[in-house]
Amino acid sequence: MKKMTMVAAASVAVALSFAATMSQAETKDEGSKLDPALESYKPVASISGNISSVGSDTLNNLMTFWAEGFRKHYPNVQFNVEGKGSTTAPPALIDGLADVGPMSRAMKDEEIDKFEKKFGYKPSYVGVAIDALAVFVHKDNPVEKLSLQEVDAIFSQTRKGGHSEEITKWGQVGLKGDWQNADIVLYGRNSASGTYGYFKEVSLFKGDFKASVKEQPGSAAVVQSISVDRNAIGYSGIGYKTAGVRAVPISNAKKNNGEAFEATDENCYNGKYPLSRYLYIYFNRAPGKEATPVVREFLRFIHSKEGQDIVVKDGYVPMTKKLVDKFADQYTNK
Repeated sequence: MKKMTMVAAASVAVALSFAATMSQAETKDEGSKLDPALESYKPVASISGNISSVGSDTLNNLMTFWAEGFRKHYPNVQFNVEGKGSTTAPPALIDGLADVGPMSRAMKDEEIDKFEKKFGYKPSYVGVAIDALAVFVHKDNPVEKLSLQEVDAIFSQTRKGGHSEEITKWGQVGLKGDWQNADIVLYGRNSASGTYGYFKEVSLFKGDFKASVKEQPGSAAVVQSISVDRNAIGYSGIGYKTAGVRAVPISNAKKNNGEAFEATDENCYNGKYPLSRYLYIYFNRAPGKEATPVVREFLRFIHSKEGQDIVVKDGYVPMTKKLVDKFADQYTNK
C-alpha cells in the first residue's frame, strides 16, 4: 500500500489543485456530471455479511443510498446505518461497533492516536465525495454574497477573521428596506457534528460560536428551520438544499481579489469556492492486508460510476477518476 498523507478537510482545495489541468470532459459546467473515465462496478463472487456504519449526519443519506445500490448486487449483505455526527465514528471503530465510519471532516490527531493505541496502526480512509459546505438563507433573502470574514462576524463571538464589527442586522451586509433593521437569526449544528467542526475551523477561523446559534440535531433540521424563518442564516452540506433556501456565494476577502463564488462543482474542483471539503469513510485495515471482502467491495462500489452517480443524485459533487485513483490503494493490497 502506498503511504498516504492525511488530507485535512480544510485543505481540499489544495488537494484538488490538479484540476487546472483536467480535461474539459472532467470539468463540471452544467450541473453535476460524472467523469466518463469512471469505471462501472463489476461484482465479484462470494460477498456476504454485515456492514455497520456509524458517523456523519451529512453522509447519512448517501450511506443509505449506497447501501441500497450495493445490495442490488449482493442481496445477502445487511446494513445498519447510524448518522449522529462525525464525532461518533472514531470511538465506534475503536470499540468494534462499526465496520465503516463516515466523516465530514478528517480525523483529529487525538482520534487517530486512540485508534493506533488500540490496534498498533492508523485507521485507513478514503474520500468518497466532495461537499460544498453551503451558507443558506431563506429563499426570499436578497443578500448577494458574503465574505468568510462577514460570515465569521455573523456567527462568531471572537471575530478572528478580522471584520471590524459584529454583524447582527441584515442591513450590515447591504440589505435595504424592511430587511435593513431585521435581526439575523442563526442556525447551526451541535458539537458532535463534523460540519460544526469544519465550519468553526474555516469560517470562524478557529474562533467560538455565539451562544445565540440555535443548534439543530441534523443538517435537514437546519435547512428546514431556515426555510420557515425569513431572517435566518445557517450552514450545512449542499446535498441538503431545498426549494425553501438559497446558497449564498462566498468569498475570502484575502484571495481571488475578494470575488465571491457559488457552490458549484467547478468551483470546488478549481478551489475557488472557499468551503469545499472531502467527505470520508474511515475503516480498520491491518498493514499488508486488504480490507474485509465486504468492506472492500462496498468501497469499490462507491468509487464506481454507479456509486458516484448516487453522489450526483443526492446533490453532492462527484469524485473524478483521478481522485478515485488517489484512494483506491487504501482498501486493496497494491
